[in-house]
Amino acid sequence: MKRFFCPILILICALSFFSGCSKKIPPRTVRIAIQPSAAFMPLYVARYAGTLEKALAPKKVTVVWQDFESGPPINESLAADLSDIGVIGDVPTVVALAGSTRMKLVGIPASGPNAYAMLGRKDDDSFSSTKDLRGKRVATVFGSTGHNLTKKLLEKEGLSFEDIEFSNIAVSDAEAMLKSFVADAVVIWEPNITRLLDRGFTKIIAKGDETNLRGTNGFIVREEYLTANADIISVILDEYAAAVKELANLSPDITEKLAKALGITPEQIAPIAAKYQYVVSVTQDDIDALQDTISFLVSIQKLSSEYRVEQFVDKIGYER
Repeated sequence: MKRFFCPILILICALSFFSGCSKKIPPRTVRIAIQPSAAFMPLYVARYAGTLEKALAPKKVTVVWQDFESGPPINESLAADLSDIGVIGDVPTVVALAGSTRMKLVGIPASGPNAYAMLGRKDDDSFSSTKDLRGKRVATVFGSTGHNLTKKLLEKEGLSFEDIEFSNIAVSDAEAMLKSFVADAVVIWEPNITRLLDRGFTKIIAKGDETNLRGTNGFIVREEYLTANADIISVILDEYAAAVKELANLSPDITEKLAKALGITPEQIAPIAAKYQYVVSVTQDDIDALQDTISFLVSIQKLSSEYRVEQFVDKIGYER
């Protein structure tokens, strides 16, 4: 009996050992909030190519894509624990970091000063540069990067908002404001700039690079999610960087999908993309640009006080 029992016992122990070694990886989920901004083209490319799903498959991670119209709703979703990571512009980024819910900046998807511009009517000979700003009717989204650019363009000419007629609009109203002569200029961003220029009735009065505007966008992650899933966030950032390299060689299928998502034509993709520097790593220039955005929002009372961006940058953002 002993001779029979010992081999069985050894076999059971061996099976238990190998069973422990092959323990199943628990499934996880990442909810990615995205919006139709040209600043995030590489993330759309990764989405349509399925590269994130493939890269995260060994980790048993399910990728859930969440579509939003703009940055503020993404911030709300992150704060409510309904999203895990989002791509947003500079204003929503600094608002998110200043919020009561702990967020981290883990990367910079893109920056591009010339993705922002002041447009006027092509037939308005009285308005050709910022030197003609005094007394003009200028419209943009209050509290946006367009608002910040307007402030910088005024200061460049030694002017203030008291020297113009300033209107708060939705960016979707920009075309109507110009066509109806309600505004002499609108300050907007891509892909809206290219849409209006290609319709033939607008001209560029000024671009972002005429000021110190950087147009820095952010990858924002809930701190709680990042702490538990840093490996997932690292893969997302790596795949974003890989997708940047694919922008110049998009397949017809992805080109069509990207154009549809952004509301532009396939022919407009390349010239719009050329206005951005698509990166991942956080640099001191990015931090300085976001700090400038904080100062702007404090000046218009959209933020109550200044804070330092550095304290909210996770180390993963520097290590790309």
